[in-house]
Amino acid sequence: MELDSIIGPEGVIADLKANSKKQALQELSARAATITGVHERTIFDILLERERLGTTGVGQGIAIPHGKLGEIDRLYGLFARLSSPIDFESIDEQPVDLIFLLLAPQGAGADHLKALARVSRLLRDRETCEKLRHCDSVEAIYALLTDNTRPHAA
Repeated sequence: MELDSIIGPEGVIADLKANSKKQALQELSARAATITGVHERTIFDILLERERLGTTGVGQGIAIPHGKLGEIDRLYGLFARLSSPIDFESIDEQPVDLIFLLLAPQGAGADHLKALARVSRLLRDRETCEKLRHCDSVEAIYALLTDNTRPHAA
């Protein structure tokens, strides 16, 4: 699963301004609505529902909020680098500054899990995360996220 099949340049936000987890999810929901055609409140509600099950703040400044929507027919990804870190109730209690949002169709099953695993592998790489934190444009971030020459497991 290559990330360029689920995220386009329009899904990258290089300098998201948010003061809280809720505000970050609202901003991402608004951007996701323009890309997916699904109402932003529907997306936001799905993300909040998932957060109630347990935080998607996976540690080391990274969060991977995700959810399933009946209104879409393929996977969608969005990436945001926050202008300043926020509390995301992460498992390591560290603030988050990199967020990869993943939306999947209701019946996605294995594809949803493969995409989550792919995003997780990418963002577990400290060198990649440092580069993402210092990229100077949406284009540079997108290129880094979708660099298919980087070694990774299937």
